[in-house]
Amino acid sequence: MKLLRVLLLSLSLGVAEGKTPAARPNVIVVLVDDMGFSDIAPYGGEIDTPNLARLAQEGLRFTQFYNSARCCPTRASLMTGLHPHQVGIGHMTTEGGAGMNPNLPAAYQGNLNDSCVTLAQVAKSAGYATFMAGKWHLSGKDPADWPLQRGFDRYYGCLHGATHYFTPYGERIMYAGNQPDPQPKSTTQRPFYTTDAFADHAISFLREHQESERKKDPFFLYLAFTAPHWPLHAHEAELKKYRGRYQLGWDRLRSERYQRQLATGLIPNAWPLTARDPSVPAWDLLDSAMQDACEHRMAAYAAMIDRVDQKLGDLITAVKASGQWENTLLMFMADNGACAEGSTLGLGHPVKERRAGVPLMDISYGTCWANASNTPYRRYKHFTHEGGANTPFIAHWPQRIQAGRDWYRSPAQLIDIMATVVDVTGAEYPTARGAHQILPMEGISLLPAFDGKLLERDKPIFLEHEGNASVRDGDWKLVGAGVSPAGGIQKKHWELYQLRDDGTEMRNLAATHPDKVQVLSQQWQDWAKRVGVVPKKRDNRKK
Repeated sequence: MKLLRVLLLSLSLGVAEGKTPAARPNVIVVLVDDMGFSDIAPYGGEIDTPNLARLAQEGLRFTQFYNSARCCPTRASLMTGLHPHQVGIGHMTTEGGAGMNPNLPAAYQGNLNDSCVTLAQVAKSAGYATFMAGKWHLSGKDPADWPLQRGFDRYYGCLHGATHYFTPYGERIMYAGNQPDPQPKSTTQRPFYTTDAFADHAISFLREHQESERKKDPFFLYLAFTAPHWPLHAHEAELKKYRGRYQLGWDRLRSERYQRQLATGLIPNAWPLTARDPSVPAWDLLDSAMQDACEHRMAAYAAMIDRVDQKLGDLITAVKASGQWENTLLMFMADNGACAEGSTLGLGHPVKERRAGVPLMDISYGTCWANASNTPYRRYKHFTHEGGANTPFIAHWPQRIQAGRDWYRSPAQLIDIMATVVDVTGAEYPTARGAHQILPMEGISLLPAFDGKLLERDKPIFLEHEGNASVRDGDWKLVGAGVSPAGGIQKKHWELYQLRDDGTEMRNLAATHPDKVQVLSQQWQDWAKRVGVVPKKRDNRKK
């Protein structure tokens, strides 16, 4: 069976007739944190992201790629190819300790469970060297589910969620493998900064691999930036570069990004730009002092994304220098839509609040700029509307993906990454790990998309987070905020959209298409029961 799979893989990765089939590709997965749909240049943004623009131009740009609407649920799906509830992270991770919480169902324990394997474990089983740098956010204090115990050969980063970019503190310090690194050294001529450290450690891992006895083995790298998640910490050079650029305000910024999205064909002319969030005042109604404070926060946010692009460029340069770029599959994505947490107009001062120990959310850009980051959509992180769950996805693989392709419009989802990695590495997805049965993959391989073909998905795309839910079947999408609280489904909150003509979810058709609502709602409820979305509370009553 293994030999047959290798032969089939060789055929699928083959080049023109008469040439030797390509070797299995290296795989790089890059994840950014809390970045909006329109922030980077390929998706309408004005932020300087030339490396991402080049990847998009030479690779494949998806118009619809669904995450899980929040940091750790997204990481759970990305790493396992399963829905977050299936692997124990239906809500958030539990950082306080180890062991089962008797008051919570299995889906909400807050720690990666034993029903899954990670991308690293699968790639390693196929002979890949495996590396990770960045934010893990899939476990608590129990090292059994830290990166090295979940398939990675090398790791550097933060095990928990958001962290101080310059001086990490508390439980959210850096780790080198399993060892804490409470006083991390800078990897550049600048002060220590997590974006730099993550990329530079990833580059070091790859260089050391090239000098090792395993240098002929392909590698799998997962680079998970925390940027641009709050706190809004940026180097002085990038902050100075963007200071003043956002005096135009969020209203004009949204309009300009929308026009670029139309011009590039990212969105069709029939899709209107959503109205400004009703909680956000018009920019011109703010006094000059408040405008300056808000502008400063957005400048810091843009600077953080700029620095991510620079460090991604360093990684690309390193892979090219090793001679392996042509046969490297790189996939870039975001973990959720823009973050409106904190307040309407944002919090803090991007320079003054860099002091060690500052409360992490004290520097955030608020609903006002998140609304602009998510152009043309509405809603944000936490929600399963397009603004919360549809984020950029770029795939680049010179030996396989033809450059200059138009936008790819078949929707894809995080759960598809595992199936894709299994496909390209030639790995056998396991049915068991030790004494534990492993759930089958939920997604489909993206290889047809890489070849310009349609994805043949035989199931709808389902999502749920914090009671917000959606199901997409073809061009129909049923979605709602507060649909699935612990007390039971609230069908009155369902909204129905026909995304082909109304991709910004402006015309709710639920009242005129009750039969479609009923069908999709039942599909969602069947899925929710199957993967453990419900029940949300454990029934501890004696039977």
